[in-house]
Amino acid sequence: MGLSLGIDFGTSGARAIAIDSSKNIVAEVHYPFTNANFQDWQKALFYLLDNLGDSVRSELKSIAINGTSSTVLLCDNWGNPLSEAILYNDGRGIAFLEAIKAIALPHHPVISATSSLAKLLWWSEQEIFSQARYFLSQADWLAFLLHGKLGISDYHNALKLGYDLENLCYPDWLENLPMFNLLPQIFAPGTAIDTIKPDLVTRFAIPKDCLIYTGTTDSIAAFLASGANSLGDGVTSLGSTLVLKLLSSQKVDDSNYGIYSHRLGNLWLTGGASNTGGAVLKKFFSDQELRNYSLAIDGQKESNLDYYPLLKAGERFPINDPFLPVKLTPRPDNPREFLHGLLESIARIEALGYQRLQELGANKLERVYSAGGGAKNSTWRIIRQRHLGVPVLLSQQEQAAYGTALLAQQSVTLLKYSHK
Repeated sequence: MGLSLGIDFGTSGARAIAIDSSKNIVAEVHYPFTNANFQDWQKALFYLLDNLGDSVRSELKSIAINGTSSTVLLCDNWGNPLSEAILYNDGRGIAFLEAIKAIALPHHPVISATSSLAKLLWWSEQEIFSQARYFLSQADWLAFLLHGKLGISDYHNALKLGYDLENLCYPDWLENLPMFNLLPQIFAPGTAIDTIKPDLVTRFAIPKDCLIYTGTTDSIAAFLASGANSLGDGVTSLGSTLVLKLLSSQKVDDSNYGIYSHRLGNLWLTGGASNTGGAVLKKFFSDQELRNYSLAIDGQKESNLDYYPLLKAGERFPINDPFLPVKLTPRPDNPREFLHGLLESIARIEALGYQRLQELGANKLERVYSAGGGAKNSTWRIIRQRHLGVPVLLSQQEQAAYGTALLAQQSVTLLKYSHK
């Protein structure tokens, strides 16, 4: 029946997972980044393909890629990046917020210092902009390396560019911008674009009829992998950052809180992405220390330490404030107490995020699936469940690459689901 390959590009590495027709994993390869930019992405992509194994590559029938939301590149006519990519959490577009507010609908996801549109407007004032022919997301560019077609994206990666997910078109206010010609053509996630490039067929011995599909973002891929499938199901990705998704019949957008909704068939994945998360924990603790100190913490007992753990000033969700200060004091001498305060504080932020979504009209939270490295921390799960007040479960599959493999396999039933 052939194999489907999902490739996940996260903040610190890339992973490929191949699944068979029964959705069983038959191969998995990981590649850590030293620097998260396009040179490493291309190296990682080809490393993953090279290390799948001959037997797996020879059976591939479909491939899809996910990337970090609002990580973008400016490319020339041949798809060569004109400068380093601008990463998902880069807030240099803050100078253009007022200009965006003047043209976009109220509370639109583009009204953010880190939105794709804000980054495009920043680039429009740089010298290299005159050479630009394409503005692409990370997933778009990586897929281009496989199928060779430029100017193609999916409506998940295009949300923070300004694409209208209700009417499935670019809005007039975006079409009127002088740089509109750089924007990609938008398809639904999981749309077949073309077969793999002939040179890659030769290089990797992949079947020439292997199809490359449009992808998605890393957090949506994690949702697809989780097993969540009912209204009120939430998925929290506890990776370098904290990302929430709640499956809802109602679309919720509110830029005041950094809340936006992705389309999933006729349903909505409403949520947001915080700058807090595992990257802050790893600044202060090694993996071994995180394990040991967590085991010594009573998750049922609340810490009286109240932090807002960030690597640097600025937050996206559930508070949208590019100047929000880091709060990591007072810091106790006991590292276990400090870790308890950090875990407790991130759990409060997660609970506030889901509370905001429900207050603004999303479905009532019924249960939460956990994905990412932090999902394995059982003490943290107890702390989070105490704050959330609903069951907190492990995702059926924790890797976003698995969700993207389902997308390549055309097995994401929620994309075909019509809520009555």
